[in-house]
Amino acid sequence: MNRTQLVTEIKRKKSFLCVGLDTDIAKIPAHLLNSEDPVFEFNKAIIDTTKDFCVAYKPNIAFYECMGPKGWDSLEKTLDYIPSDIFTIADAKRGDIGNTSSMYAKTFFERYNFNSVTVAPYMGEDSVTPFLEFHNKWVILLALTSNKGAMDFQMDTIHSGERVFEKVLTQSQKWGTTENMMYVVGATRGELFTDVRKVAPDHFLLVPGVGAQGGSLEEVCKFGMNKDCGLLVNSSRNILYASNGNDFAEKAAVEAKAIQSDMEVLLKQFEVIE
Repeated sequence: MNRTQLVTEIKRKKSFLCVGLDTDIAKIPAHLLNSEDPVFEFNKAIIDTTKDFCVAYKPNIAFYECMGPKGWDSLEKTLDYIPSDIFTIADAKRGDIGNTSSMYAKTFFERYNFNSVTVAPYMGEDSVTPFLEFHNKWVILLALTSNKGAMDFQMDTIHSGERVFEKVLTQSQKWGTTENMMYVVGATRGELFTDVRKVAPDHFLLVPGVGAQGGSLEEVCKFGMNKDCGLLVNSSRNILYASNGNDFAEKAAVEAKAIQSDMEVLLKQFEVIE
């Protein structure tokens, strides 16, 4: 999926919601556990009831690979079930020496046909560029994350006078473009979106941390939205586990619809849509 197609879907659905498919078999409703593939059955039901309210799905790969071959099968079936007009993100946070990154890229872009993959920048250019060699595929580079440990390195000032996350933003723009690179910027750093946008005004940002982690959707939009929206705001637990009963999918839809409605108001407020 290219940028124009993604922006078109945001405007059509009046939404920039990404649903995180962090499907934990220990948390899904008990009545699904007797099915042949409980994880896929859960994902399928979530997709059925939320697909009209979101523009992206983001399976967190750890929740699948921890189950071995069966987990990868569940992931593949999930991907096959997601409608083709919805952006898919492999939340894998990969990154290694060049030839290894090439294999990771083939895994997620060829074997599983994701639209994008999250990548760690710590090892530098040659660990990232193999992911950028695929047509209409995206790297989503970790820049400023929402976890407590982000303060260990990302906010440090280096010899250039930049903070580490700013160095990631400036340096990586030499490798990719607004057409194939996004950045992860956590919602819990809302006031820092202004600083991010000074360096990367036109890139899309994948924003975790709204909802359960305490980030504010309004603050993210105030400081982070651009003319194309430029945001994919992720929600996982609030939607997936809105209920642990037989009505889990219906409750997920209620949560997703509520977020989409808020997003529609904000898209109008910031004149992305009329």
